[in-house]
Amino acid sequence: MADEEMNAKGEGLKVKIGEWLPLAQWEEGPEWTTLLVEPASWPEAAKLLRFTPGLDFDFLFCLTCIDWKTHFTMVYHFRSTLHGHELVVKSKLDHNQPAIETVSRIWRTAEFHEREAYDLFGVNFLHHPDLRRLFLTDEWVGYPLRKDYEDPVNMIKL
Repeated sequence: MADEEMNAKGEGLKVKIGEWLPLAQWEEGPEWTTLLVEPASWPEAAKLLRFTPGLDFDFLFCLTCIDWKTHFTMVYHFRSTLHGHELVVKSKLDHNQPAIETVSRIWRTAEFHEREAYDLFGVNFLHHPDLRRLFLTDEWVGYPLRKDYEDPVNMIKL
């Protein structure tokens, strides 16, 4: 796809989403159209993205977390299999008590991905149906993908 066509699709998404979320903020970048959402606005924004005709983001294909030392950023990658457009949504979380509403009732695949982010970063997904450790044991102390995690074996400080 040519750069002009990709940019036109991104601008079209911004206009369409802006109709429903007039206070929407955008992050500029060359590859992805990226919507910035406050955690309190995330439940409503998620429903709009999934169920609004013309948007129809029916496929959540990646969910991850980034530790910036001062805050966390949740990052969601969506695709509309009906329209072929893609969108990234980012939400900034408090570093001391990272929490955001689950979207597992909207995109079922989020249930697994949110458990992973909980297990490795300590993000609390509010109202998640089964929020528990996924890879680590219940006795494990800490969250190994946080930059402040101290690994007594590797002793690497970030």
